[in-house]
Amino acid sequence: MTPADIIRPGSIIGIAAPTKAALFQILAGKAAEQLGLPEHVVLEALSRRESLGSTGVGKGVALPHASLPGLAEPFGLLARLKHPVDYEAIDGEPVDLVCLVLTPPNGGKGRIDALACIARRLRSQETCDRIRTAAGSEGVYDVLLEGM
Repeated sequence: MTPADIIRPGSIIGIAAPTKAALFQILAGKAAEQLGLPEHVVLEALSRRESLGSTGVGKGVALPHASLPGLAEPFGLLARLKHPVDYEAIDGEPVDLVCLVLTPPNGGKGRIDALACIARRLRSQETCDRIRTAAGSEGVYDVLLEGM
């Protein structure tokens, strides 16, 4: 699995959110719009997963994820935040790169593969820095797929 299997060029966005709750609302709205699902369903799934523990993985990166009825395949959305948000990340640092990953229910190995694929790409500080400074969505997408 590669990032291109999860994130499409139209799924890279820049957003401003003052809080983690507002960020989730925006992410849920954008994902719901692209997937043709009700926003509240996406938001509830994200909130339910996040209540188990923060998906802020450190170094300014968060990987919120959830299983979602109605999906046939993994879906990803990569957001660059205009201003970092307090996210309760494991290192206590605010987050400015967020990759939302939604997977079909009972996704099993496919769900783990999707998360692992994105996590591998975003664990490199150099890759994250290049995503942060890339020009536009196409530039971000190029960095994300580099070497794939």
